Amino acid sequence: MKNYLLIINAGSSSIKFALFLLAPGCGLQADASGQMDAIGIKPHLRVVDETGQTLIDQDCSSHEIHDHDSALAFIRGWIDIYQGDGRLVAVGHRVVHGGSQYVTPVLVNAGILDDLERLTSLAPLHQPHNLSPIRSLLSTMPELPQVACFDTAFHSTQPDVARCVALPRQFEEEGVCRYGFHGLSYEYIASILPELAPNLQSGRVIVAHLGNGASLCALQDSRSIATTMGFSPLDGLVMGTRCGAIDPGVLLYLMERHGMDAQGLTKLLYHQSGLLGVSGLSSDMRVLLESETRAAQEAVALFVYRIAREIGSLVAALGGLDALIFTGGIGENAAQIRTMIGTQAAWLGVVIDENNNQRSARCISASNAKVSVWVVPTNENLMIARHTLRLIGM
Repeated sequence: MKNYLLIINAGSSSIKFALFLLAPGCGLQADASGQMDAIGIKPHLRVVDETGQTLIDQDCSSHEIHDHDSALAFIRGWIDIYQGDGRLVAVGHRVVHGGSQYVTPVLVNAGILDDLERLTSLAPLHQPHNLSPIRSLLSTMPELPQVACFDTAFHSTQPDVARCVALPRQFEEEGVCRYGFHGLSYEYIASILPELAPNLQSGRVIVAHLGNGASLCALQDSRSIATTMGFSPLDGLVMGTRCGAIDPGVLLYLMERHGMDAQGLTKLLYHQSGLLGVSGLSSDMRVLLESETRAAQEAVALFVYRIAREIGSLVAALGGLDALIFTGGIGENAAQIRTMIGTQAAWLGVVIDENNNQRSARCISASNAKVSVWVVPTNENLMIARHTLRLIGM
């Protein structure tokens, strides 16, 4: 009988998932991955196997898929058919926020789930959706082990000074501090540093996770010591639709001059800003790079400028730099963006080999560069699967 792990990453209107096969003597093997989009609107399921071949590509509008519970039930039905006489042995979940308490993955029970739901005020746009499948499975399959893996956990190694927010202490006691996110991605990259070069595991490394959500992380001895995201995933770099770091005075201005409340600010800062807001065209970097409009070019320039400036900040935290690693959708695929960032970081000893860069080779730095530069696909699903396997003791 085949044993499977299911990995779930639930968003506001989608559920991404992956199946890993537990092969005797071979460990974890990626088997299939998929996504249910537009839940409650026009749900659509697409699943591919480990080679990228389509297993199902189905408009599910004729089914009663109106929320995450019904979407998960539909996905489970497909998995039951797909795995045949195999069995599901555990489920691993990406959970955005673990707060200050949960700094390692945990086996979830009803009490822990209640704890995690109390953290919703720290991540109101993410936490409820991340937890919904956990509660659903606890109700329908209580015997099935579930593991929560936190995007904040990897950054718990940062020194207190890097996590502190300069507000009165009473707010720190409420949980207001710099948590950092994208931790599962950074943890995966940290885990493969020895494969890239022998010195990187103990070196000074900046990882650029660049996608619709974007951040940088400074690694020293493979541990997070600083990152650009802070209390929320809004902070730091310019992103697809998120503003990144912004003067708090701007928010006061918007409240006083435009009468914006928390709901209005949330919509503006999370969904209408970033590349989309500056370009007035798109949040998709591919569209912006192809556009000849001045606003699109300015959005790209701002994206690169803020990354280059924050690289300088993290170099200061590290006391130098040995390697720069690009990952995420933009980091892995947009050679032009890597070139632009490399040019602005030339003062650090970054020199990019354009032949290698254009073909997205693993190492794209010139042979004479003082700082090595890498393109490394991230694998958050594998990281979650590893944690899940360890905690269920298989």
